[in-house]
Parts: sequence; C-alpha cells; structure tokens
Amino acid sequence: MDEINSNKNPHHLSEKEIRALFIINTPAQAYTWRSTIKELIHHHHRVQILARNYGQTIDILRLEGFQIKTFNPSTNRNFRIFEIINHLSNGYKVSRWYHPSIIIGFGVDATLLAFIMRRPSIIFTDSEGMPFQNRLIKIFSQVIITPDCFKLNFGKKQIRIPGYKELAYLHPNYFTPDLSIFNELGLETNEKYVILRFNAFDAFHDVSKHGFTQADQIELVKNLGKYVRVFISPEGYLCKELEKYKFPISYSRIHQALYFAQLLVTDTQTMATEAAILGTPVVRSNSFVGPNDMGIFQELERKYDLIYSFKDPEQAIQKAIELLKLPDLKEQWAKKRQILLNDKIDVKQFMVNFIDNYPQSLIEYQRKRGLF
Repeated sequence: MDEINSNKNPHHLSEKEIRALFIINTPAQAYTWRSTIKELIHHHHRVQILARNYGQTIDILRLEGFQIKTFNPSTNRNFRIFEIINHLSNGYKVSRWYHPSIIIGFGVDATLLAFIMRRPSIIFTDSEGMPFQNRLIKIFSQVIITPDCFKLNFGKKQIRIPGYKELAYLHPNYFTPDLSIFNELGLETNEKYVILRFNAFDAFHDVSKHGFTQADQIELVKNLGKYVRVFISPEGYLCKELEKYKFPISYSRIHQALYFAQLLVTDTQTMATEAAILGTPVVRSNSFVGPNDMGIFQELERKYDLIYSFKDPEQAIQKAIELLKLPDLKEQWAKKRQILLNDKIDVKQFMVNFIDNYPQSLIEYQRKRGLF
C-alpha cells in the first residue's frame, strides 16, 4: 500500500498512533498540509494522502517524496454534485483498506467521508462564501479550524486561530527569500516587475463568480507594461495575445517570485493572501468583493492595509497604476507585513500540535472558552 509510515519511537509523547487520511484537492491545500504531514510522520504516526489531479497539486506532494493515491476531477462542470460524489467514492475506496483513525481536509468531502466511515474529522476552512458546504461542515465535523477573522459561528466545535492557512508555509520560519529568482525570470537583480494571476473559476465555490475578462487582462498588460516587466500566472486559459507574458519558471518557485514582485494584480483568492503575507501589495478584483467578502480579505485591507479589493476591474487597474508610481512601495509594505506577522502564529506548528494531541487538544480549547 502507498502508506507513509515509520518505525515506532518509544520516546514519542503521544499515547497512541494516529492513522491520518489527508484529502487534498488544490495546490494551496498541498502547500498547507505538506509540512504538517512531514512532521506527523517524524512523530511516527501513519499518514495516507488522497489527492485530486488538479493543477500542480500532485507535483507539489511528489516533490516532498510522498507516496499518494490520486483521482481525477469530474469532467462535468455543469453538475457540481457529481464532483462531491467523485471525491467521496475515491475516499471510500481508500478508507476501506487503510482504516483511518481520523480524516483531515478542507471541505465537505473530508467531512462527509468521515461521517460515512464513522471517524472524527478535522476541517480547516477560511471561506464564508460556501453556504451549502459550510452547513454540512457545521453539522458533521468534529473540529472546524478557522482564522479568528472568520465571520461565521460554528459553535463549540470551532477553533479560531490568529493565522491564515498560508502561514503554514509562508511564515518566516519556513520561507526564505532567494535572489536567484531574478536570474530565473531573465531579470537583473532587483529589476522591477509585476505578477498578474488569473483564476479559472472552476471550483465548486466559484459557481456564478467571475473576475477579469479577456479584455480586462489585455488592458492590464498594456497599462502596467508602461512601468515594469509583466508576468502572467494563469490558472486556466490564456489568450494567444498574452502567451508571451506567461511565467517562464516552475510553479514551485511562484512564492519567491511573489516576494520580490512590486505588485500582484489578481482575481484569485489564495494568491492574494500569499502575496500580502510576503509583503507584496495586492490589487484584487472579482465578484466575491463586497459586504459579504471573506473575513480574511476584509482584515488584510482594513486592519493591515496590505491589499485593495474592487468589484469594478477598471478601478482595480487604476489602483495598480497608482501603486506602481509610489517610490518606496516595497519598503512601506515590508513594515505592514511585519505588523501582521507580529499578530499571527506559526499555523503549521499549531496544526501539528493539535492533531498530535487530539482529542485532548479540543477538550482543552473548549475548557479555556468555558464550553466544556
């Protein structure tokens, strides 16, 4: 079996071995869980990974040397319920032979699989804009970990932490800037550039949502290219006119590129948070923006002034130009970034400690809050 395990350690603090099943669907989830998984293995627990063959998800996990079970996404995007059934079917097959003691993931697939298999689940979620999924997570999960700025209340099973999932891999404890990225991009050291990231909007929670149109994308390149080099990181289709701006590097180097960029302009969610954590200004535009926007983006904008979100793409383009004209842009954002980091925790270490000591860790949290 493709199970990751190691020999017993008699000095390990846990009283019992964990048999964890991680369900990983996106590159962001792969980045979030990879160090947690490595440390759990180091603690001599057993880990099985079930990963969806989507984007660079599989590549990120295999670069770590993990053996994984994979499955392909549903081909029918018009009936998203089939995607959940697809996830559950594959999860059930793995669980039948692996017999996990706990199931860990980001969404309703891990939640429902754990319920079907009569196992506890630990779910991390940071998106309020998924009412159907959040309702199921609230009903069926044993533990729901969210950032403390998350606007929904899941009751006593909710663990609020001062951190975002992206701090599991971009916290300074794990991320070190590497100047060689300039050479990889074909640039002189410290030459200015911007990154444009365009969403495919093909996830379950992206139904009816949209971002920059093709015309908007062309307008962005035309305007920003007057000031700096432009690189595009497309999640989906990129028109032929913009192909020459496509990133010339491996996706595994995207965070180094984000760190040194003058600016990120995007209609995605995760990369906006990643850039903000790295101290790079963000201009974000999509139809999620508004009073019901995610708590993370409201906090990053209102409390830390690290990003700017617009529903109108034209306003986003104008803001991007305005920022590029600031002479000390990166210096300003480095100071803002430090304020954020001072407020936040090492999320990876929190997750390891919580899983390692579960269920006692949940009981202790509930006692502190007077819920138990």
